[in-house]
Amino acid sequence: MFYSNSNMYPAKEFERRWENLVVVCEHYRIPVIKETQDHQAWLAFIKGLEGEREGGKRCMKCWEYNLNRAFLKAKEMGFSHFCTTLTVSRYKKSALIFCVGSTFNGFEPIDFKKQNGFAESCRLSKELGLYRQQYCGCEFSLQDSSVAPV
Repeated sequence: MFYSNSNMYPAKEFERRWENLVVVCEHYRIPVIKETQDHQAWLAFIKGLEGEREGGKRCMKCWEYNLNRAFLKAKEMGFSHFCTTLTVSRYKKSALIFCVGSTFNGFEPIDFKKQNGFAESCRLSKELGLYRQQYCGCEFSLQDSSVAPV
């Protein structure tokens, strides 16, 4: 498992989600790698799209950034294929994620919402006492939500 979420805001959110991923990976005995967060690089990458609506062009650019990080890590580690867990969210359109992912060699378009994936993620969250985030992750999605920053 590879954790690369330079889009997360604030930094406490990045760490909180990391800590919960570690719980899941320990539960399933999956090794996990944490990339150092570089929020400034992510902001530079999405520059000009800050005012876009949630689920629009800014999000697609964000997915491109994060999928590129995953692609590079997979390549570095000798993996020929990779995917993303973004598709488990009922709030994200998997087809758009697949569109962005298709620009990377080895991207596997797996829709984790299928076969009750979202419901299973909710069940597992309860079982393991995981934090369920209330916004996508960046400061712009936070502004669009009614959630107070942590």
